[in-house]
Amino acid sequence: MSEELSTPIYTSLIHNAKSDRHQRWRLLKDKLATYFVTAGGLSIILAIVLIFFYLLYVVFPLLLPAHAEAVNRYAVPEISLGKTLHLGMEEQNEIAVRFTETGSAVFFKVADGSTILIEKLPIPDQVQIVSFNHGSHDKDIVAYGLSDGRCLIVKHDYRQSFVAGKRSITPSLQYPLGKEPIIVDSKGAALSKIEVKLSEKNNVVVAKTSDNRIVLTNLSKKASLFDDEASLDRSETEIVEVGNVVDFILVDKELKNLYLANKQGDLTIIDIADKNTPTLKHKLNVINQGATITSMEFLNGDISLLIGDSSGLLSQWSMIRDEKNHFNVEKLRAFKISDVAVVAINAEQRRKGMLVADAKGNIGIYNTTAERELIKEQVTQGTPLALTLSPRANAFLMESSDGIINYWSVENEHPEVSMSSLWQKVWYESYSHPDYIWQSSSASNDFEPKMSLIPLVFGTIKASFYAMLVAVPLSLFGAIYTGYFMAPQIRQYVKPGIEIMGALPTVILGFLAGLWLAPFIELHLTGIFTLLIFVPLGVMIFSYVWQTIPKSYRDKIPEGWDFLLLIPVVIFSGLLAFQLSPGIDNLFFNGDLRNWMSSTYGIGYDQRNTLVVGLAMGFAVIPMIFSIAEDAIFSVPKHLTTGSLALGATPWQTMIKVVLLTASPGIFSAIMIGFGRAVGETMIVLMATGNTPVMDLSIFQGLRTLSANIAVEMPEAEVNSTHYRVLFFAALVLFMFTFIVNTLAEIVRQNLRQKYSSL
Repeated sequence: MSEELSTPIYTSLIHNAKSDRHQRWRLLKDKLATYFVTAGGLSIILAIVLIFFYLLYVVFPLLLPAHAEAVNRYAVPEISLGKTLHLGMEEQNEIAVRFTETGSAVFFKVADGSTILIEKLPIPDQVQIVSFNHGSHDKDIVAYGLSDGRCLIVKHDYRQSFVAGKRSITPSLQYPLGKEPIIVDSKGAALSKIEVKLSEKNNVVVAKTSDNRIVLTNLSKKASLFDDEASLDRSETEIVEVGNVVDFILVDKELKNLYLANKQGDLTIIDIADKNTPTLKHKLNVINQGATITSMEFLNGDISLLIGDSSGLLSQWSMIRDEKNHFNVEKLRAFKISDVAVVAINAEQRRKGMLVADAKGNIGIYNTTAERELIKEQVTQGTPLALTLSPRANAFLMESSDGIINYWSVENEHPEVSMSSLWQKVWYESYSHPDYIWQSSSASNDFEPKMSLIPLVFGTIKASFYAMLVAVPLSLFGAIYTGYFMAPQIRQYVKPGIEIMGALPTVILGFLAGLWLAPFIELHLTGIFTLLIFVPLGVMIFSYVWQTIPKSYRDKIPEGWDFLLLIPVVIFSGLLAFQLSPGIDNLFFNGDLRNWMSSTYGIGYDQRNTLVVGLAMGFAVIPMIFSIAEDAIFSVPKHLTTGSLALGATPWQTMIKVVLLTASPGIFSAIMIGFGRAVGETMIVLMATGNTPVMDLSIFQGLRTLSANIAVEMPEAEVNSTHYRVLFFAALVLFMFTFIVNTLAEIVRQNLRQKYSSL
């Protein structure tokens, strides 16, 4: 009997032991799952934080201030050869040159001032040097005006060579128009002021003579069929339109405009496109009353004038074309340099910046696009006599009245970027008014970068708005019907089918939008708008007719299947809209809606526009919003709906008062996730918008978004350049925008959940 009892007890003990082991294994799996889920969540957070800090790491140099520091100071080399008329420096900052009043060129080492080479210019005997001009900084041209009406044009050149891997720079002088001085004034009067501009075909010399005449000499190159050397055809013209004393002469690099100014601020612009018949273009005063012009130079590109005056003000003047296609001279901006006179201006050769010195030995580096004072330093106690900025704008030399040359290095990598240039209107050269412009690059070296992020942010919001305008109503109404009204037998096919749409690559959608949808909408624009009227109208008419049908017939359609009756109605209404659209075009819009909008309201039409993007990107966002919202609606507890119906509420009242309120946190999350998806979309907007960074509210114009701009320009951007870092800054802006929106959305969602959790 004891043996019979022991067997069940033994079996029970074994069963309990197995149950304990199973329970412990379950607990272990739960803990492992908890650890893995926690680790996965933390890793995602860590990845997001790392992305943020990497973006910040790339962008941070844009925020660093520029600075300059003294490297060396030494006595002016070969000071016995006379006063310095001009200082020049080659781009490696190793060799500089000093042109003197005695007609000598002294090449010396930038680092310590030791002399490398002295060359005497071929100035004829019995002729004095009476004027000097540095010509174009970027071409290293200088000119000496002589007392017999001639000038000598000289170029300082630097040849680089490598021997055994070591760089060597050899300085020399060249004579672009020959060693023999060029006749400027055929009457032989001394050239008291001179300006020289050389180009591939034409060379222009403008001089003020000792008897106060303004002479323009054009030297055009004439190639010979039998001689490799080109000859020069010379023409001379006197400019008589100038009535005042001339103290400053400048000619732009296009050889089209001559700028003449006196110290009192009277600026005269002469059109010299036709060198034989110069014509007066503009005449105005460019300084404040009581001040005098002390320095005048071109900004890089020769489009704007930089004018410094005795009050310490530096102003930028430029010719702009107004809305009536007339040219006017406008002051774009001004910088207050100091309280004493501006004595020297040296424009950067590759950017829209300049180095400025005042009479007390202070220097400042400024950028016109960013409207920034980047550097302000006291270099010397003496008065500056000569100033030069290196071609790369990373060093400068200043000779002062105490006979010392000061050598400074400059760290100024990203002068074009400021809060105003990124987020405010900027008055760019050749533009009629300040504006928001994104145009980051050009083939021209004197191009002014335009890096306003406002058009890109505007384009991002505009594209997202119209995409959500298409996606939200369709996806939410579809989710409401599918989750609450649709028969379960159909729902099990409809929901997965729509979710599969979300797996369609956006590059395919962009491809279809750009190559098929955009031309289709352009061809059937009236039909698209007619469709928006006819389909809802057809559905409402069918619904009214359906309600008039006897209930016995309506009850034959099973509940949740009645939507199938609307499919042919929608198709028929759409086809009818497209069939009637040509007649509507002819009746109301003179046969073409696009031309009618343009001629009547001035509304242009681009084939790839916001309407195309709204439809294509809305189609891409619909599956995401639909899936999340439908899950939220379908997950509403059944006892809430049945209780509402039992209390006498209709299905629609139950939907509005109970289901939607309970599911509102999920619905709101669906909308915000869809919005985030639309904001970050790249391929559709890249292929379907035309990528034009314009700020236009019209749905018929293109746009450019932050994400598309990064995708387009990042492969072409030079690593660590200003353009490169601004693109990363745009990515940081996009990151912060989505982060803030998602954070606010989560806060709202939690409040909604807490508010309706008691239902």
